[in-house]
Amino acid sequence: METKPIIYDRFTCNKCFDKSSLDFDFTMAFQPIINCKTNSIFGYEALVRGLQNESAFSIISQVNDDNRYLFDQLCRVKAIALAAKLKLDSMLSINFLPNAIYKPERCIRTTLEAAKEYNFPTNRIMFEFTENENISDTAFVKSIVEYYKKSGFITALDDFGSGYAGLGLLADFQTNIIKFDMKLVRNIDQDKTRQAIIKNCLNLFTELNITSLAEGVETIEEMQWLRDCGIELMQGYLFAKPGFESLPLVDFDEIYRSESQIKTQPTLSLNDGAGI
Repeated sequence: METKPIIYDRFTCNKCFDKSSLDFDFTMAFQPIINCKTNSIFGYEALVRGLQNESAFSIISQVNDDNRYLFDQLCRVKAIALAAKLKLDSMLSINFLPNAIYKPERCIRTTLEAAKEYNFPTNRIMFEFTENENISDTAFVKSIVEYYKKSGFITALDDFGSGYAGLGLLADFQTNIIKFDMKLVRNIDQDKTRQAIIKNCLNLFTELNITSLAEGVETIEEMQWLRDCGIELMQGYLFAKPGFESLPLVDFDEIYRSESQIKTQPTLSLNDGAGI
C-alpha cells in the first residue's frame, strides 16, 4: 500500500500563514502500551525518529520557535498516516507540544482532517504532553486539555515526577491518564522511598479519577510490584522496544514464563554458599 502524501492545513489561524517548510524530515517508531491485568495491548505511542532510525533527540534538537508549530502538526499527521498504514486497531498515543498550539479549536483541524483522510477513528487517539517542556501559561494548557477531552480525545501527562512541574500542574488541571516517569519506576521493587511516592500518588489519582500508567518498566520485579500496587497500564523494554515504522508484538507468554521462574526460584538460607 502506497503512503499518501502528508497533508496539513497551514491556514487554520493567523499563526499558520507562514508558508515555510521544515528543512529536515522524520518518521515514527511505535512502542506498545500494555494492560498487564488483561495481558493485552492498550495502544502504541508514536515516537519521533530520523529517516534512518536516528534518535528522537537528533530530530527534536532541530525544532525552534520558527518551526515548532509546523513540526507539531506534521508529527500528528505522520503518526496517524503510518498507524493507519500499519492497521493499528488500538489506541494511538501522540505527543504534542503545548507551546506550539495557538487556538485549540483551530489547531486541532489538521488532526481531524488527517484522521478522516486516513480513516483512523478519532476515539482511538490519545494526546500526551510532557511536563519537561516549560509551561509558561498553565491556564492556556488547561484550555487545550479541556478542549481535547471535550472533543473526545484521551489526554495524558507524560514524565510525571520529572521536569518543571508535577503536583503543581496537577492542581490546575487533570488529564485522563498520568504516566509515571521511568526515574520513579526504576528499581521500584527495592526502593522504599519510591514505593511510598507511588502509593500516595495512586491514592490521589484514584480520588481525582485519573488512570495511572508506568513507563520505563524493564524488569519482571518492577512489573510485579507495580501491578500488585494496582497499576494496569505499563510501557517499557520489558514488553517491547520501539519498532521503527512498525508495531512490535508483545510476547505475554514469555513474560508469564519469566514471572513463573522467579516465583519458583529457591530462597537462599544463611547456610547456603561455600565456606559457611
